[in-house]
Amino acid sequence: QLQLVESGGGLVQPGGSLRLSCATSGFTLAYYAIGWFRQAPGKGREGVSCISGSAARTAYADSVKGRFSISKDNAKNTVYLQMNSLKPEDTGVYYCAAVRNLASCTVVGDRAYNYWGQGTQVTVSS
Repeated sequence: QLQLVESGGGLVQPGGSLRLSCATSGFTLAYYAIGWFRQAPGKGREGVSCISGSAARTAYADSVKGRFSISKDNAKNTVYLQMNSLKPEDTGVYYCAAVRNLASCTVVGDRAYNYWGQGTQVTVSS
């Protein structure tokens, strides 16, 4: 059974950093694109970053470019989202999602992804 489990969320002050992890099981990570999405209170879910199965392609939302970095470790079946220079507007529940795609990925829409984790809360506040 394909599963994704997010961890690493928490409370951090503005300007701080967090590293989120998406632990996967039940499939070969090298064949799947992984996307990170977030949902702030009262808002819709938005794409943050993604990485293709081959890791040759990554993408970021304009709001996080230069601050967030996505990476993966196929041997550990885990995808990471390093978040630096965090802002209050980065607050939300962060989800990772998977779709079989070796060559590309998208942060434009969440309907491209078939499998979702339960989410981890990130709160940026002083």
